[in-house]
Amino acid sequence: MTLFHFGNCFALAYFPYFITYKCSGLSEYNAFWKCVQAGVTYLFVQLCKMLFLATFFPTWEGGIYDFIGFMKASVDVADLIGLNLVMSRNAGKGEYKIMVAALGWATAELIMSRCIPLWVGARGIEFDWKYIQMSIDSNISLVHYIVASAQVWMITRYDLYHTFRPAVLLLMFLSVYKAFVMETFVHLCSLGSWAALLARAVVTGLLALSTLALYVAVVNVHS
Repeated sequence: MTLFHFGNCFALAYFPYFITYKCSGLSEYNAFWKCVQAGVTYLFVQLCKMLFLATFFPTWEGGIYDFIGFMKASVDVADLIGLNLVMSRNAGKGEYKIMVAALGWATAELIMSRCIPLWVGARGIEFDWKYIQMSIDSNISLVHYIVASAQVWMITRYDLYHTFRPAVLLLMFLSVYKAFVMETFVHLCSLGSWAALLARAVVTGLLALSTLALYVAVVNVHS
């Protein structure tokens, strides 16, 4: 039964990434190593973020919804810079750049932050629903990074109409501070783990739909 639960968690966490790679057409472009390079960039960016936080916020233990917490959340802007760096180093259509950056970035995060807990915890004697939640959350992260990559791609277009720029910047702001806002919301409302997961999924889905609508509008205007 333990292996069955582990298999479910593993499939739920990793299979959507495989399907995304296959169905997005990246496999036809032999983009595997491009995704690996995006993953390496992710590691470098996370190291820089850790050094920055350790330097400027070494002993901070304040509340999650104070000003310092907001400033700490601002370091996630580095992820957008890293995604832009990955996309700028890849030639091709916009959707290709977006998917390479997002899939490589999200896969690296999945491996670094969830692989060991899933491997060790989900194979334990007693089953715990938190590993299913962790697997579902990894899929939410994949959507989040696809959304963030699309936003970065739009804002870095030199021919982006000025009428679109405020909307793109607003969505980027929401993407950067989404984790901080959700953590604060969950804390204030004392939500359970499943309710918190549902809230993150709903907010990420709304951001994804808004970004998709804006992306389609930008592409159609510039086509």
